[in-house]
Amino acid sequence: MNARRWIQIGIVGTIGLALAATDTHPTVRRLTHSQYNHTVRDLLGDETAPADQFPEEDFVNGFRNQSSAQDIPPLLAEAYNAAAERLARNAFLGGDDANHLLPRKPRSPGDAECAADFVRSFGLRTFRRPLTSAEQQRYSALLLKEATRSGDFLRGAQIVIEAMLQSPKFLFRLEQGGDRRGYEMASRLSYFLWDSMPDEELMRAAAAGSLSTPEGLDGQVRRMMTNAKARQALDEFVSEWLRFDLVLNTVKDRTLYPQFTPELAAAMTEETRRLVADLVWNDRNFMDLFRANYSFLNSDLASLYDVPAPANEFDRVVFPASSERAGFLGQGTFLASTSKPGETSPTVRGYFIRQQFLCHEIPDPPPGTNSNLPPVTAARPQTNRERLKDHVANATCMGCHSMMDPVGLAFEKFDAIGRHREKQSITFLPEHHGANRYAKPVTIQVEVDTSGTLTGVKGATFHSPVELGAILAGNAECQACIVKQLFRYAWGRRETAADAPVIRGATEVFRESGFRLKDVIMFLAKAMVGNSSVHSPTAYLLPGGMLKKDVRQPFAPPGLSSVRAVRTANKESGSIFQDPAREEHL
Repeated sequence: MNARRWIQIGIVGTIGLALAATDTHPTVRRLTHSQYNHTVRDLLGDETAPADQFPEEDFVNGFRNQSSAQDIPPLLAEAYNAAAERLARNAFLGGDDANHLLPRKPRSPGDAECAADFVRSFGLRTFRRPLTSAEQQRYSALLLKEATRSGDFLRGAQIVIEAMLQSPKFLFRLEQGGDRRGYEMASRLSYFLWDSMPDEELMRAAAAGSLSTPEGLDGQVRRMMTNAKARQALDEFVSEWLRFDLVLNTVKDRTLYPQFTPELAAAMTEETRRLVADLVWNDRNFMDLFRANYSFLNSDLASLYDVPAPANEFDRVVFPASSERAGFLGQGTFLASTSKPGETSPTVRGYFIRQQFLCHEIPDPPPGTNSNLPPVTAARPQTNRERLKDHVANATCMGCHSMMDPVGLAFEKFDAIGRHREKQSITFLPEHHGANRYAKPVTIQVEVDTSGTLTGVKGATFHSPVELGAILAGNAECQACIVKQLFRYAWGRRETAADAPVIRGATEVFRESGFRLKDVIMFLAKAMVGNSSVHSPTAYLLPGGMLKKDVRQPFAPPGLSSVRAVRTANKESGSIFQDPAREEHL
């Protein structure tokens, strides 16, 4: 049986049985690529980051971890298979248990006691819960069969690792409650706070049931927030929320912007990462994300920003009083990622601010809309503001563009890579063919008007990132949006009306704490453990074994028809897992 069919059947059986056996709403979350990398690192000591080679994940609701997009297409199934083989092979390189995966040294290839101990301990960590007796027997038998055949106990252990890493019980977090609830809560905590698997202490707390007590839960959350892995989890949230991928993958016109390189783009994201880390881990006011008069620069960024280079790379640099940069809105990450290859895009800059910081939904333009702006000629040069007047004049475009363009136009003193400018430079290159092909490029400079407005916010007029940043920092809607974005990331879905008490409580904590994001993270971590249905989208199966998500009523249990559909799907797909004793194919 090929890997694609194996994983599809595994998903059908595991999730199908869970749904058919319960009248409550199960939670199904697939490990994201980031979580996969961190998990195999903590599980196996493997630092190769295999998920970096997996097919790219889609951004849904602004993040890569949304449950509605977490299916397993064929290419990803094949990637899981290949990664499991490599990871298992590397686990015992040179016949050595360097990462101490075995509980003790086996006495012989057929050491049944050592095999059972290894399967029990490794299975607990891999599935993030104790194995059932049937699982224990099957994996132990698999190990001993291969170890006896090959005469090598490590070869048998390697086969078990490869099989477990392809199991849906590793790739997915399937929550069924009951006596597993403590372990499921531990996984919720660890994948939110650490972006990785639970450690031994958290698993012991799950086994003891202490996560069900306020004191036990509070103690674990506070302990986890002091661990270095909490920083990696925050970094992942920030990289998705602030869309680091856009600047890392952007392309600029090399003729106009020779200074822009992949190394500069990476430095931009590092600058942003360090600013956020400074605000969170030093318990500063997180709204300074929009108004901080300092940043963390290397020599390349200092040159781009026209400030003295720091003594050490990415040292803290305070901007001069005359600087128009402030917080994230003055950083290259934002300014370069929201620009075109050869010029700025006030529309995209305004869209980003509305979407990411105010949680406003800007609809796509109607089909057939011509979004092209009038071309600029040397005989009639125009600023971006003048060209964008077409959006206001067009009734089809006016509604949305009146929300975006006036915001982005306040950044026109920063070019397409985030460099400050007093005037907009428009360069006309010679044609590739014709009589003028040998002519020199012509550059015309035009005055820019950076006055901006934030429609819907009273008195919100500004002329620079400094002024807009001050408005956003004091804006209640912006403060609430930051909480919503963190909620969407933690819960893996958009908020619903039923989530209002949690979001309202988190927002109150944010404000009462002086806008310390760390306090919001801890509040949400405790809220998700206290609520057994926090993630909530229903997973159901279609005939043929296709996994589908239903997000119609997040807190309503599936009806009888859903259970029948699952059982029918299992029968029609020929799943070998209809019998619980044969739940997982090895």
